[in-house]
Amino acid sequence: MKLTTKAFLMATAVTFVSASAWAAGTHPVTGEALADDQTFTYRVLDEHSSVDPQIVEDVSGAEIVRDLFEGLYNQDADGNLIPGVALSHTTNADKTVYTFTLRDNAKWSDGKPVTANDFVYGWRRLADPNTASPYQWFVEVMGLKNSGAVMAGDADPSELGVKAIDDYTLEVTLENSLPYFALTTTHSSTFPAPKWAVDAHGVDWTKPGNIVSNGAYVLTEHVPNERSVRERNPMYWDNDGTILDKVVALVINEESVALTRYMAGELDRTEIPAGQYPSLSKSNPDEAIVFPRLCSYYFMFNMSDSGPEALKDKRVRQALSYAVDRSIITENILQGGQTPAYTFTPGATANFEVPAVPFGEMSQTERDAKAKELMADAGYSDGLKIELIYNTSEDHKKIAIAMSQMWKQKLGVETTLANQEWKTFLDTRGNQNFEVARGGWCGDYNEASTFLDLVQSNSGYNDSKYSNAEVDQLLADAKTSDNPQPNYKRVEEIIADDMPLIPIYHYAGNYMLNANLKPWPVKNAEQNWYSKDLYKVAD
Repeated sequence: MKLTTKAFLMATAVTFVSASAWAAGTHPVTGEALADDQTFTYRVLDEHSSVDPQIVEDVSGAEIVRDLFEGLYNQDADGNLIPGVALSHTTNADKTVYTFTLRDNAKWSDGKPVTANDFVYGWRRLADPNTASPYQWFVEVMGLKNSGAVMAGDADPSELGVKAIDDYTLEVTLENSLPYFALTTTHSSTFPAPKWAVDAHGVDWTKPGNIVSNGAYVLTEHVPNERSVRERNPMYWDNDGTILDKVVALVINEESVALTRYMAGELDRTEIPAGQYPSLSKSNPDEAIVFPRLCSYYFMFNMSDSGPEALKDKRVRQALSYAVDRSIITENILQGGQTPAYTFTPGATANFEVPAVPFGEMSQTERDAKAKELMADAGYSDGLKIELIYNTSEDHKKIAIAMSQMWKQKLGVETTLANQEWKTFLDTRGNQNFEVARGGWCGDYNEASTFLDLVQSNSGYNDSKYSNAEVDQLLADAKTSDNPQPNYKRVEEIIADDMPLIPIYHYAGNYMLNANLKPWPVKNAEQNWYSKDLYKVAD
């Protein structure tokens, strides 16, 4: 991909708000009357993992980080790349060297200019083993030169393939040509970091009062497990074009409680509880929305040395997967536009054709019969005992209960269910202290490798510790292929046979959304939304 300044400027026009527009209380482009209170309040399920760009690892945390920090590129409402700190980039002939031209009017919240060196520091920090970033592996996904050696501690972070030519020119060198490289730069782990703030405050640098950020908002309040507040950053280069003044994220663990608070006018956005979309779409048609998401819901098996012996037998894993009636989960429990999944990668993924896998072509009756046969062949015709863990959520609990009942009725399996608080759950799963665990993955960029890399042996989020040499080679070859689809198809076929995970469904966005909040980017399958692009109209 070769993007030019002219192409970007044609794709996105930055509109500066005039004093007269604000005085009139109207949107400068649409002419809509704006609400006096430009505060957006929304619900999150769990406390975010971090607001440090190189540490954050969850979706709700990344939403906050996209407001506090700005990377090279952002996305528009359709998911297309648009300028962030970078105005454009060029490549060499074989697309192994990318040169980004940065804007000269980007500033940190303390008034310092944002420079190429801030990206160099952030990317080296991401790759450095001393940072202990859960997303360290992303530098290898990006294909940065020497990333493997730096990650392993065999090379100094200064040898990573990124350098500042001058304050406003960033040069990136890749191990091999990677056609979708620019897409990876919207990910929060690639955002710049302020070295002086990190040096001054250490791990406390992201606390309100200490944090220095370069996005449209600054963090002004954080009460763990309760709320976080971000407010307009007057130093942001497009502060004049930003309308929302304040964004509040409230941690509410129970979907039903969140819905009650939404109906009471305390929230502008919340997820629709499982099974309630049909009724809410009738009672509140202007507020209940559904749209495709670039996300997969699944359960993983612990295939590491610490995992139970029974789950090392793929016949048992296959049986447990076959016995799950996905249509009951999507149609009877969730009822919100989700689609049953028999492959890991969603159909909403750009340039990806979902392959037909054998067990997905069976009827549920055929899958149930085969599951019983497989369990008997594996020596577990009388069933077995397993523990399934999930992070605290009413919807996760409903799905876990349904699965445990299916396993009991069809296979005689006794399942112990255990829910855990988010950070505890991540730690338990990441350290392989589980037997079967819930998983959810939303694409870091819109290409199939963002999902399939999770089954690569050395992936930082391969919590199953699944390892298959053919899968590793197929994924490595796909990165330099002009047409990686055959590789992706084969990887999905292997997953469907080895069954290191049970794909359950591909997500749909299910929100109750204040009709006065506009314009929510429903066509962006990644759901990379930015508060600076939103506004509230008057009643």
